[in-house]
Amino acid sequence: MVTFSHTDQGTSEAAWAVTALAAAPEVPLAPTELAGMRFVVLAAHPDDETLGAGGFIASLVALGAAVEVLLCTAGEGSHPDSPTTTPEQLATVRVAEFSAALAALGLEDHWTFIGLPDRGLGSHTEAITAAIRDAAQRLPGDAGRLALVAPYRADGHGDHDALGAAAAEVARQDGHALLEYPIWFWHWATPQDKDWRPWVRFHLDSRAREAKKRAMAEHATQVQPLSPLPGDETLLSGQFLEHFSRGYEVFAWTPAQSPPGRWHSSAEAEAVFDGVHNGSVDPWNYTGSWYERRKRALTLAALPDESYARGLEVGCSIGTLTALLAARCRALLAVDASGTAVRRARQLLEGSPWVQVEQRVLPESWPGGTFDLVVVSEVGYYLAADELARLWDRIEESLEPGGTLLLCHWRHPITGWELNGDTVHALARQRLGWRTAGLYQERDFVLEVLVAPGSGATE
Repeated sequence: MVTFSHTDQGTSEAAWAVTALAAAPEVPLAPTELAGMRFVVLAAHPDDETLGAGGFIASLVALGAAVEVLLCTAGEGSHPDSPTTTPEQLATVRVAEFSAALAALGLEDHWTFIGLPDRGLGSHTEAITAAIRDAAQRLPGDAGRLALVAPYRADGHGDHDALGAAAAEVARQDGHALLEYPIWFWHWATPQDKDWRPWVRFHLDSRAREAKKRAMAEHATQVQPLSPLPGDETLLSGQFLEHFSRGYEVFAWTPAQSPPGRWHSSAEAEAVFDGVHNGSVDPWNYTGSWYERRKRALTLAALPDESYARGLEVGCSIGTLTALLAARCRALLAVDASGTAVRRARQLLEGSPWVQVEQRVLPESWPGGTFDLVVVSEVGYYLAADELARLWDRIEESLEPGGTLLLCHWRHPITGWELNGDTVHALARQRLGWRTAGLYQERDFVLEVLVAPGSGATE
């Protein structure tokens, strides 16, 4: 249990500014995706929503996304020793401040006050859960296109932690995406803590930053003293507020997942992807898309060795990346679960006799022999978690010492499958424990090179 006080010196924003936080990958949702989604924003107390996600909220409003905000408590316990203001009086004022702040963010009349006790949310999980689901029903549509925006569940404040945990459980059970915003974490944690390293950031344009600034000023009881008397001091110091004046906001991101029982697995891969390839000669526009051509160029550039003796491409589709890998490999085996895709890849590569293209459903039908290059591109999330674990086992068994494992995956939600791109890479690092020789991340995809230990490789 984290123990801290708002009067503690805390970690300065200057300490966070020199970390890689500002270079964290972007939230993997393009503006067009955000505009078509629905969002339920949760605040334990008035001002949480503005501090942690005010710029994000203003940006969503500007994009035309549907947003509802749930306020759990009035924050009446913020000044327990006040000689001038009772908790009841403070509750009335803080709810009015909350209303004015949301109006500054563009969300007038798009919020609900639940009325739970300040510092007591841990005892009201059932009521919180019901309120979240009621709000979600007011924004009807596909469950996977709704995101909950909630306090970080390990923020260190009891109410924040309880609300974050309740939101995370609803998101898991109901198939919603989840964005968790830290608040007090920036105060008590240090840059050496590992929690923040997988987080993502959302860039705030000048209009969003200005809207957040106006909204924060509305929370006068928190940013100004209630009176000159002891017990009425300013709650949120200027040093603390510096954490929330960045040109971006930071979130722990969990993509939406279909509820268990609706996930595909490798056993269905042949039928699923035969259907995809039968519907189009080039279903993902590999040949015409600048995104695809640029990604292939980055993939080839990321390979640390100029040439490889024997390479394996897992999930080759119609062979567009295969044709480029062929120039870097003296022998190359490309496999795919779809028979239709394999036939097209063979046609493309018929002039390259050192390249074999085979229909295989991995990891069960793993090829024999060893490789010094294995490429797993845009395919890891088409396996169930246990299947992906077996894939890493097969790769570990067959990749030669010092060999290269290249992973590249789309970072947006993958409907109907258990995993997503970021999770695939995290599970690879966790399971293999190999050195990362290169890592490139942007909003749309993550590209990573791991090196098998041995044969002079730095382990």
